[in-house]
Amino acid sequence: MKYLPYGEFLRSLPRKRMAAGALIFDEQNRLLLVKPVYKGGWSLPGGVVEADESPKAACIREIREELGLDQFIGRMLVVDYTPPNGEKTESLMFIYDGGVLSQEALNGIRLQAEELEEFGLFERGSLPKVMSRSLRRQILAAWDQRGKAGGAELEDQERV
Repeated sequence: MKYLPYGEFLRSLPRKRMAAGALIFDEQNRLLLVKPVYKGGWSLPGGVVEADESPKAACIREIREELGLDQFIGRMLVVDYTPPNGEKTESLMFIYDGGVLSQEALNGIRLQAEELEEFGLFERGSLPKVMSRSLRRQILAAWDQRGKAGGAELEDQERV
């Protein structure tokens, strides 16, 4: 068996896409979702994890950039592994507990116009129809996990 030099071995390892978002609620237990300008449908506040950045740090940064909020991000509720599909490489999605916003904090939201066109608050039974199936399943799994200890592990939006 031929062994690669360590540096070459490290460069040969697969690269995964990662994203992180947060479940943030208002005082009436409605979920805050955002509508990006660059794709159809609704999404969680958050975004892509950049090189040399942790998923939680990415979530905090994205919420600050997108909404103008310095929001405390709590524990991880869900991590979901999605296998490659067509042009999309395999990925990991991390969803954190973003806590509850007061009405004053909601009034202070300032959308990043280059990325978001609006935000909305949604009850569990009335999530918007224009949302990817995978994100809907991730959100519901994370919502279920809020009242439980630990986090949930998903593979392709199914509990492991």
